[in-house]
Amino acid sequence: MNEDKHPFVEFLEKHAEDRAMLAELRRGLGREPGEVPGMFPYVIPFVHNSYDEANIYLIASLFALHPSSTGKGNMGEHLYTLTQAVGDDDATTRRFVQLLRQSRDSLDVPLRQHISMLKSKDIAVNWNQLLRDLHYWEHPDHFVQKQWAAAYWKSGPNKSK
Repeated sequence: MNEDKHPFVEFLEKHAEDRAMLAELRRGLGREPGEVPGMFPYVIPFVHNSYDEANIYLIASLFALHPSSTGKGNMGEHLYTLTQAVGDDDATTRRFVQLLRQSRDSLDVPLRQHISMLKSKDIAVNWNQLLRDLHYWEHPDHFVQKQWAAAYWKSGPNKSK
């Protein structure tokens, strides 16, 4: 994962303390791209094609919800860390499997729920990797989902049953 950081993620991380910006971006939670004009000054300069537009808007609103960044891991690893923190393997695992089953079009709400859970335990998110993963979510090989699963089950199956 030595790839360059996306300019939008760099922008968000640089302005992570800008409360006014974060408030505007949070207004985009649960909304379609373009529904919240207050997001435009922060998002539009980074939207270069319609394919990535929804991903940029989603990352903007999720980052504003939980502006804690790390340069390591993917959502599978972050959620594995969550299971270690809460000790609730079964419920978290069920939610994670449901997340992996989502199409890109239906991913926004469950992803927001998972980000909220990470925020509750102050677990940072690799926003750069998440943006990249959203871009490739619909790849026919499902390599993103496989990478998340490999990171989540790195210690083997849950032994809590």
